[in-house]
Amino acid sequence: MGPLLALGRILLAAIPTFFLVWILYFYTTRVFLRPLEKTLHERYQITGGRREIAERNLAITEQKAAEYKEALRAARTELYRQQEQERQQALERRAEIVRQARQQAEETVARSRRELGEEVEEAKKRLAAESEALAQSILQAILEPAPGLAPPPPARGSEGPL
Repeated sequence: MGPLLALGRILLAAIPTFFLVWILYFYTTRVFLRPLEKTLHERYQITGGRREIAERNLAITEQKAAEYKEALRAARTELYRQQEQERQQALERRAEIVRQARQQAEETVARSRRELGEEVEEAKKRLAAESEALAQSILQAILEPAPGLAPPPPARGSEGPL
């Protein structure tokens, strides 16, 4: 029993140390650690609050950037639509100009053909009249003897009209 008795005396002597350690623990907890934890907690709340504010601001910024990109995309789409519309209008105007030019060219060609046909008919009439007059003058020149010349003698062996 000697060791148990020695152990009991050691434990009895350790009780004041045990209580002193507990008193120091509670004292340091109350005097140093709780205010330190309180300060750290407040600091965390402040920085955490600022962090939350920064995160909210970041989210708002990202949302605005997305809205800006969407607005930019919509503006580009509208610009491309307007350009396509203007291109279509230009093509339509060009097609109309080509159609009008073709129509004018066809009218000019038809008028020129008609005028050329009229000129051809007029030239034919003049040629017919001139050829008739020329034929008459040639016939007359052939059939009429020249003045001062005697008519040619009748050919031999021919006895007149049959």
